[in-house]
Amino acid sequence: MTMPSDGEVNAVLLRRAMAKRLAGVGSVDDPRWLTAVEEVPRHRFVPGFYVSDGELDEDGLTVWEPVTAELDHGRWLTAAYSDATLITQFDDQDPDWSAPRVRHGGAPTSSSTLPSLVLRMWADADVGEGHTVLEIGTGSGYSTALACERFGSADITSIDVDQDRLAVAAEALYGCGYTPTLAVADGRYGYWPEARFDRIVAACSFRSVPGALVAQTRPGGKILLTLSGWLYGCARVLLTVGEDGTAEGPLLPGTVSFMPVRAHAAPAFGNPAHWAAGLPEKGRAARYGPERITAAGPEAFHLRFLVQCAVPDAQMTSVGKDVHLVDVLCGSAASLTPRDGGWEVREAGPVRLWERVEEVVDAFDSAGCPGPESFRLRVCGKEQRLVHAQVSGLELPGV
Repeated sequence: MTMPSDGEVNAVLLRRAMAKRLAGVGSVDDPRWLTAVEEVPRHRFVPGFYVSDGELDEDGLTVWEPVTAELDHGRWLTAAYSDATLITQFDDQDPDWSAPRVRHGGAPTSSSTLPSLVLRMWADADVGEGHTVLEIGTGSGYSTALACERFGSADITSIDVDQDRLAVAAEALYGCGYTPTLAVADGRYGYWPEARFDRIVAACSFRSVPGALVAQTRPGGKILLTLSGWLYGCARVLLTVGEDGTAEGPLLPGTVSFMPVRAHAAPAFGNPAHWAAGLPEKGRAARYGPERITAAGPEAFHLRFLVQCAVPDAQMTSVGKDVHLVDVLCGSAASLTPRDGGWEVREAGPVRLWERVEEVVDAFDSAGCPGPESFRLRVCGKEQRLVHAQVSGLELPGV
């Protein structure tokens, strides 16, 4: 008889403890999902990851520390069973986990999403027994494993655009006995060989709803995805596909964000000083400062998404005390400077970017600051429009 190692015993205890914590905070209300959390060995899907120590270096860059079993087994195992997102890749490049080094800065491009959010996504998508499911963004494979544990592997398809990431996830999944359909594919185009699906769930974000996903969903089926953009405003939407091929559904409450699908990432916009140099010397008093959409809190988080729908190609950056908006597609720019307790705005180009922002904030305030759940998204062909009784003129960008 083979006795389990101390590490295996500890992992089982940590899984049970994590499941108990998730149940205690309301992340799990279905005992079958709770069982899945207790059964899936998350540590098998994260052989190495990075965590931030909360400090910035002398250049203002985030310091990321590597965590592996070889470096510190206890820390690695404990972190694997924390309700935290574990970063596994930066800048589309896999680290050398045989000799990992401390990182300074970098853009996370793959991760193992925090378990509470994974469970929330599967629950919000209303996945049931016998549903065929497409998961976009396999990542570490942990979310895929939970779905396989809960529903079986036969009806689960998971795709990822990163071949190396998928290979690592596949090894972990198959090693744990899960056998979903896996494929290297671009999430913007779904996966036609396995279509049509009853549910599509995306663990990445899109600037607008890909038409292929609507086409690959059965009438009555549902699509759960996160919408984001170049202002980093985010919203989740649950769409139901109709018999006529249109899709409609509400925005969901909460402040959830995912990494963008790589083809939808914001383009480089150059030197803000070059953009500001083309603005008029004198401006006007801004009706609102940038804090209306940058402040911490759910209202600003939601408003930032609405604003983004009005200026979908704008990006925002700060240099000193000044805040700049630039639109690389049409060449418009705006700059906000603190002045006499308020803000002065200077604008140039075919689109008055901050004027559009102010129009959305005006409408939002006049409507009583409505929450996400009061908005619905209608997708009909290439037209994707947010619908609200008092806030109008909001469309997702065509991409």
